[in-house]
Amino acid sequence: MTAQMKILCIHQNFPGQYKHLAPALVQRGHEVVALTLKVKEPTQWNGVRVLPYKINGGSTQGIHPWLGDFETKLIRGTSCYNGAVQLKKQGFTPDVILAHHGWGESMFLKDVWPRARMGLYCELYHLASKPFVGFDPEFDKAPPDTNALRIRMKNLNNRLHEEIMDAGISPTRFQASTFPEAWQDRITVAHDGIDTDLVRPNPDATLEVGDGKVLTRDDEVITFINRNLEPYRGYHIFMRALPEILRRRPNAQITLIGGDEVSYGSKPPKGTTWKQTFIDEVKDRISEEDWARVHFLGRVPYDRFLSMMQVSRVHVYLTYPFVLSWSLLEAMSAGCAILASDTAPVREALTENETGWMVDFFDVKSLTDRLCTLLDDPETRARLGQAARAHVREHYDLRTRCLPQHIEWVERLLAQTPRPARD
Repeated sequence: MTAQMKILCIHQNFPGQYKHLAPALVQRGHEVVALTLKVKEPTQWNGVRVLPYKINGGSTQGIHPWLGDFETKLIRGTSCYNGAVQLKKQGFTPDVILAHHGWGESMFLKDVWPRARMGLYCELYHLASKPFVGFDPEFDKAPPDTNALRIRMKNLNNRLHEEIMDAGISPTRFQASTFPEAWQDRITVAHDGIDTDLVRPNPDATLEVGDGKVLTRDDEVITFINRNLEPYRGYHIFMRALPEILRRRPNAQITLIGGDEVSYGSKPPKGTTWKQTFIDEVKDRISEEDWARVHFLGRVPYDRFLSMMQVSRVHVYLTYPFVLSWSLLEAMSAGCAILASDTAPVREALTENETGWMVDFFDVKSLTDRLCTLLDDPETRARLGQAARAHVREHYDLRTRCLPQHIEWVERLLAQTPRPARD
């Protein structure tokens, strides 16, 4: 058993990626404290002492657009620093700091506790080369001759954290590979994990989609999920396929989960949303009767998300070369037949004709054709769904694989010689 540690978790939306890890560390006898913007008053959560910190300052009007992103992170970093100073005055000195550094919060914590070991959640390093920039020219309007400069500035937060990172963890090989060579020997690849006992097939699942209509496994349900409905996750491609899908599948029910905001990439035209933009683009080609079979559910509680996966006949997942969505692996764990984009992060989790089918991200016709073929082939759907679930159980299961990897990674940190903040 590793010696008892004092562990500080930093995540602006705690617990975030530490949802399972933080309580598991408490159960192993470690003292775990979290600093976050998520709460307004100190509280306890699954044995974790959760403390708020406050944002001090605001963004500068008219600042250079390349600097605006970093200024926001700098404000979070200095604000979290102030919260850490107060925590130190109360007598708390962590042995290990676990941080999702993407929002800049952990930037100055080695200045507060120079002997603490810093373990970073390495989600993505921004690259200026194709396919990371220019993958979808329809929405990438940045001048190509200055893209490398802009991306370099976007990585300021990453670069400053590299100096103080004692170890990193990344959920996929693809995401880890985006980081520079200087990071690589410190990054462990281990996914956050899927609770495959919870996310499992359920032949009796039902999904209410409005006006009293309830979908079951007997219905031809096509599912599509984004955190927010936007181009980075292929919403525009799916919508452009929708008129023909509805025409060719007169019994299909299309269900979509996702919000109206922007998680990644460019903003929609002023005064609208990406969701509405692509509804407007295709709706004239869809009859009222067919449109009644399209159900936008918005953002939903997890149990409803799970029900949607469990009634799905085919789940469509599209993404740019970017962070892999948990929803793909959850759909696989639920036994869905998957039709996904043939992009690098997907190829790591999915094998063509073994655990799913893949299509070129931009090929609307191929998406429609392969979707219809899969809907007409129950034997193939069953084979793919069973293999997909088995793959997730073997490689991404929370309790038997991923959580033990994360716990081991944290406890190894104690043996590291901490890297101090540099002038």
